[in-house]
Amino acid sequence: MRPLAEAAAEAADCVRCRLSETRTQVVFGVGNAEADLMFIGEAPGFHEDRQGEPFVGAAGQLLTRMLSEIGLERADVYIANILKCRPPGNRDPQPLEIDACTPWLVEQLSIIRPRLVVTLGNFATKFVLQTTRGITSMRGAVFDWQSRKVIPTYHPAAVLRGGERSRQFQELRDDFMFISRTLAQLQGQAESPNEVVEVPEAAEPIVVSAGEPDPDQLELF
Repeated sequence: MRPLAEAAAEAADCVRCRLSETRTQVVFGVGNAEADLMFIGEAPGFHEDRQGEPFVGAAGQLLTRMLSEIGLERADVYIANILKCRPPGNRDPQPLEIDACTPWLVEQLSIIRPRLVVTLGNFATKFVLQTTRGITSMRGAVFDWQSRKVIPTYHPAAVLRGGERSRQFQELRDDFMFISRTLAQLQGQAESPNEVVEVPEAAEPIVVSAGEPDPDQLELF
């Protein structure tokens, strides 16, 4: 398996979809290439497209803050997106773009081999867990997926729209505490063998909760 830097160098010249015509640069990913914890977001925004690093705008500042609250720094984790190039006007990713770009994400997962993956928002959660359900009904649980665990939570950008007094903000904070506990449990287990990530298949939830579930979450438990 090739090094992550080699994959990033190849991705920098990617022309697999038309986003290559409008991007400033490819935003491959950032962080610890041997991280136990990996975050997957949606797509680069304006600031990410300019700086070449995911989650550097306001949503990134909130992500960094949530990490700090559980005793982690950005250098401790790996952060990537479903798309590596910014969609014009920050519009939603399109199906053909997701199909063209996610092989890079699959390779990142294979190289890094995180024990815990946190999907931020609908697009990342639906791709990784191959579900049609929205993030509100998916958060608050941990899922088994290809010898690792997945915890879905809100995208920080969506939480920012409601402000710090919103229910979503507190739920995001609760989810990060849940992430911290789950990661600690996984790090106490034996090392997993080397493995290659395959195209995502539908995952089954295991019975662990970040707190009291909402009524529309009850089917997860």
